[in-house]
Amino acid sequence: MGVVGNVDKPACGRVVSAAARLIQSAGRSVATDVATQRLARIEAQVYADAPTLAQNVDLVLVCGGDGTMLRVAREIAGLPTPMLGVNIGGLGFLTAVSSRQLGDALERVWSGRFSFERRTLLEATALHGGRRWQGRALNDVVISHGSESRLIDLDVLVDGAPVTCYRGDGLVISTPTGSTAYSLAAGGAVVLPTAQVIELTPICPHTLSNRSLILPHNAKVEVQVLTRRPLAVLSADGEVVTELEAGDRVRIRLSRDCVRLMHLEGSSFFEALRSKLHWRGTTL
Repeated sequence: MGVVGNVDKPACGRVVSAAARLIQSAGRSVATDVATQRLARIEAQVYADAPTLAQNVDLVLVCGGDGTMLRVAREIAGLPTPMLGVNIGGLGFLTAVSSRQLGDALERVWSGRFSFERRTLLEATALHGGRRWQGRALNDVVISHGSESRLIDLDVLVDGAPVTCYRGDGLVISTPTGSTAYSLAAGGAVVLPTAQVIELTPICPHTLSNRSLILPHNAKVEVQVLTRRPLAVLSADGEVVTELEAGDRVRIRLSRDCVRLMHLEGSSFFEALRSKLHWRGTTL
């Protein structure tokens, strides 16, 4: 089993060490990447990076938060090796279990009490200043205003057909997985992670009738920046990629690659919504 941790969180080292001990006590071998080994100093087979690790293990245990899961997912996308997230952070929609439940979670893994879920990624291509950037995102691709708090204009086409010109703080293009991230905060719908759709959600639109759009998974979205000032910013899974000027275009489509997440028996997406978003019913 492979173990990857968030090297920016010292507390993660203790969780990685605990996971390694539990795996070894079950008579199984432990593998990790160079950065995680430096953090936790565990005895394990060490590989150069997460993709190489994933090619040599049957499961990657990811210790951290959703940010760590997003990073590892982008790195190993397209490989069949599943991921199981162990949350040591805050909300954690992608992480399946908390660090306090690690022992019980591994017992369920050993006994085969789990299932796999396929998660799609977005592929984005940006044309800026004669240069081309291409990358993937498990949650979302976001085009927003930069440091200047002013409205930007974004012209959107879907499959070559004009949709509208959004004026506001920006636009979130998200996968079903990302519907509970920035898109939700911007007023988008919650989408089941197994749904085959892409979601467009405007951020603080100037026209109040602009609402989130649900598109088929094979839709091709093109966004052109119309505003000269301020410069727009392109980000993927929360990481800034590049600035965008008037005339620059971003093309977004579903990636051919996906990732596999492990879900333990007894857990469900609806349970996560109830517990993490504090959904409650009412009684009379």
